[in-house]
Amino acid sequence: MIDVPLSVLDLAPVAAGTSAGAALAHTTELARRTEELGYHRFWVAEHHNMPAIASSAPAVLIAHLAAHTSTIRLGSGGVMLPNHAPLVVAEQFGTLEALHPGRIDLGIGRAPGTDQVTALALRRTVEGLSAEGFPRELADLMNYFSGERPGPIVATPGRGEQPAVWLLGSSGFSAQLAGALGLPFSFAHHFSAANTEPALALYRRSFRPSQWLERPYAMVAANAVCAETDERARWLAAPAALSFLRLRSGRPEPLATPEEAAAYPYTEMERQFVAQRGEGQLMGSPETVRRQLHGLLERTRADELMLTTLVYDVADRVRSFELIAERVAGGLRRAG
Repeated sequence: MIDVPLSVLDLAPVAAGTSAGAALAHTTELARRTEELGYHRFWVAEHHNMPAIASSAPAVLIAHLAAHTSTIRLGSGGVMLPNHAPLVVAEQFGTLEALHPGRIDLGIGRAPGTDQVTALALRRTVEGLSAEGFPRELADLMNYFSGERPGPIVATPGRGEQPAVWLLGSSGFSAQLAGALGLPFSFAHHFSAANTEPALALYRRSFRPSQWLERPYAMVAANAVCAETDERARWLAAPAALSFLRLRSGRPEPLATPEEAAAYPYTEMERQFVAQRGEGQLMGSPETVRRQLHGLLERTRADELMLTTLVYDVADRVRSFELIAERVAGGLRRAG
């Protein structure tokens, strides 16, 4: 049996009645506490034009978190490469690696992390908004770090300061590409639970040893809300479900309170949407979450699990990770 590391993905959620500044302060608090609890890495995700999420600039936020922690690995889950010139990403994460050597992860995704209008505002041109150019831009990014392709442009910092590069995905495309390149792969189970096992199987079949990895390394990212009871966990998780519903309906808002979420007049179709969204989520008491985690490991054979917790109050967010570290994680193993 092999011990399975637990890590954290945070979105810097903006709760109703608070500010982005408060959200970023709470993320900093969570990073410090999860480091104390022994979590392996702490990632932040790039999103834009979403009132409930303040992590729009991962490189800036990672620099701040690195200054307030000392041992936990920090990274992006992820940087959405279509939004950025590869040279800019290489310089930003080369700077982070130069400042905090051996602690930085660069998780790369190919989705824009936003709507097409906002993606156009980021890129300023329709070119590059499709996923078709992603493999070429990824190759350019890796070449800036390695300096293997000679040319007039040198990323400084960047060349010789390469963070650990991951590919992220919620479908088979990135899984196959990560395998072909011999990179570690993180699957967004919290976005696409039905695709998790097929994508991981494709990644492992496609894997070719590389200078970065001798064998496949797969991480699964899942929603997790742990509380003293199953009922309390469901109560705390309700605002996230409402937030996602509002986002998909084109009316995003800051994260609602549990009371507001409980009082929301769901239609039958909306209830079905929320129920489908909850599939694969880890939610409940420590005993319930332990069973769910073991089941997820048995199905996926993941080398690492990354947990993301979206609840209204930062104290409940911190407590969820404390309960998992103290009453769930011990003895969490998978078959070798």
